[in-house]
Amino acid sequence: MLENKLGIADSAELAREEEKISKQKAVEMFESGFLEKLEPGTYKSLAMIHKYLFEEIYVFAGELRKVNISKGNFRFAPLMYLEAALQSIDKMPQSTFDEIIEKYVEMNVAHPFREGNGRSARIWLDLMLKKKIGYVVDWSKVDKEDYLLAMERSPIKDIEIKFLLKNALTDNIYDREIYMKGIDHSYYYEGYYVYKTEELTEF
Repeated sequence: MLENKLGIADSAELAREEEKISKQKAVEMFESGFLEKLEPGTYKSLAMIHKYLFEEIYVFAGELRKVNISKGNFRFAPLMYLEAALQSIDKMPQSTFDEIIEKYVEMNVAHPFREGNGRSARIWLDLMLKKKIGYVVDWSKVDKEDYLLAMERSPIKDIEIKFLLKNALTDNIYDREIYMKGIDHSYYYEGYYVYKTEELTEF
């Protein structure tokens, strides 16, 4: 159970509130033009995305984690190497689709935040793809199980995740509906599916 600004002590209730608030923030991020101002492919821009999404919920929003974390049998970058890993990720090239996905895979291994890494990093990935090669991923075309398995294997072999995401690219990079559906799908990968992003907007 993560300490939170909302004073919620029940994990199911926290998950619902986190989904609702951060999805609203994800829409706001798109509508306000905030994403367009970010420099693609830097840890700083990822931290700004993370902070924007989660600052109303967690004190650690946009802050580097202070603990070692793992998922299943996979251990993310150890704390003692995390800052060095992020510095080398910042320097990785990002001018082709392959380079961008390789950078995304490395950032996933780093997992710099206590919570909310995947959801922030997929927005960060789309920002790189949009600004560097004129595409974004239509996440609604990426199957959850296929994606999670491909990501699990990606540190050893990234051919699967490249294949999966390449087949879901679209050049409709400013399409609001694709972005909204993408957020819903991105959250669904992590087990959040109570709210539809479209229903949380007043627009």
